[in-house]
Amino acid sequence: MHNLIIDGQSLKDFGIYVSGENTYNAPAWAVETEPVPGRHGELLQLMDRMEPISVSYPAFIRTMFPAYSAQARLYLLGHPGWRRIEDDYHPESFRLGYFAGPLDFDTRFLNLSAELELVFTCQPQRWLKSGKTPVGVTSGQALTNDWMPAKPLIQLTGTGAGELRVGSSTITITEMEGGLTIDCDVQNAYDGAENRNRTIKVSGGFPVLEAGETTITYSGGITSVQITPRWWTV
Repeated sequence: MHNLIIDGQSLKDFGIYVSGENTYNAPAWAVETEPVPGRHGELLQLMDRMEPISVSYPAFIRTMFPAYSAQARLYLLGHPGWRRIEDDYHPESFRLGYFAGPLDFDTRFLNLSAELELVFTCQPQRWLKSGKTPVGVTSGQALTNDWMPAKPLIQLTGTGAGELRVGSSTITITEMEGGLTIDCDVQNAYDGAENRNRTIKVSGGFPVLEAGETTITYSGGITSVQITPRWWTV
């Protein structure tokens, strides 16, 4: 009997236990194809993104069905939007997904127990929990990525101007007043609630931690760097 955790809430608290045979699937790349007259096959255009994936959990409530089902309905359907999804089949990772319903229960004798299927629409990434921990790096240090290319969160400490290099990307900072955060996913720089995009110049694109080793160097007024790598796999 396995556990499913949604936003830190164990569904065992609602009497729900799950099976995970459908949790090992992988998403598909988004592609477009076009036939070419007079040529065999077709042209393939990669869209540089993966499609969402549907993840289903066969589940059951074995006792106290009326009370548990009422609690489960409220928790699962009362919080729309993206949610963190974890199970103990894959304890090293989590997904981000949403549950739109429905909740269809197949009840048993005297409505004391029931079977159901929970279906989540998930982002394609399996986010590694280890990738959510900030890592302090010294200038010249390399980070090793054994998974998919990752777009990190970079936190700088220092004052004045400086330069940060991550692999083939260079970020020139014109001014810094104690700290600066660079989010390579949304391509944004800020200090607390203040937007600081005007203080940086990016060459070679915002940093990506490609598969293999990526070397990080920094100079000028930058005194320390922490990188939250955001490792992920499929």
